[in-house]
Amino acid sequence: MHLRSFLALAVLAIAPFAHAQQTIRLSTTTSTENSGLLAWLLPAFEAKTGSKVRVISVGTGKALELARNGDVDVTLVHARGAEDKFVAEGHGIDRRDVMYNDFVVAGPAADPARVSGGKDVIAAFKKIAASDAKFISRGDNSGTDVMEKSYWKTAGVQPATGKYVSAGLGMGEVLNMAAELQAYTLTDRATYSSYKARTGLEVLVQGDPRMYNPYGIIAVNPERHKGVNHKGAMQLIDWITSSEGQQKIASFKPQGQQLFFPSASKPQAGAISR
Repeated sequence: MHLRSFLALAVLAIAPFAHAQQTIRLSTTTSTENSGLLAWLLPAFEAKTGSKVRVISVGTGKALELARNGDVDVTLVHARGAEDKFVAEGHGIDRRDVMYNDFVVAGPAADPARVSGGKDVIAAFKKIAASDAKFISRGDNSGTDVMEKSYWKTAGVQPATGKYVSAGLGMGEVLNMAAELQAYTLTDRATYSSYKARTGLEVLVQGDPRMYNPYGIIAVNPERHKGVNHKGAMQLIDWITSSEGQQKIASFKPQGQQLFFPSASKPQAGAISR
């Protein structure tokens, strides 16, 4: 065989393998990682496409910063205001709804602030602030942290110095800290469910429409960062918002409980009923 023909055949043989090994860099929130959702979703995507997803799990603020700097190809977060700003400033394109769940107030079974059974998160925050109990905040500019801060602002109060702990940690670590200190915290339901057995914390407040927690996925703008894998980003976006991806999200039910609800085809109004 002529050397040129041999080399051409070799390139053709290697090309599919090289394509199969493309890496997609995804920045996302600790809730999607801590809950086990990504471990459930991504193997199905990788098996179907041959692509490899490298996950960087941080708070939403940091996830968007990584995307803004072009350090990732795509981001999956839950802070709609920040997401819209990110797109409006030209850092991201083709934002799509993916799924939703809700926030809950978790705390010790003893419930010293007497908030158990309530459905008004603002009233609950006022009671916590007036009590001697501690409150553990993410303190990391995550979607959960942003939402929590908005509740305190609406309530017009905050726990006294020494009773409000800004942890600067991910959701799972904050839940462990709340359990150790017998404190309250705001958490997404999915991460709470994954940590419930090890923390012993109870869901004490839930069902307030203001605790609606939507997630969106956004491709990094390739015009801003020429080196991003835009093709891979769109491949992931298209799959996770497809009927296959959405069904996979709906079927994630650890201990028989559905933790995320697909919303790509049916945008939600924001009401949560529990």
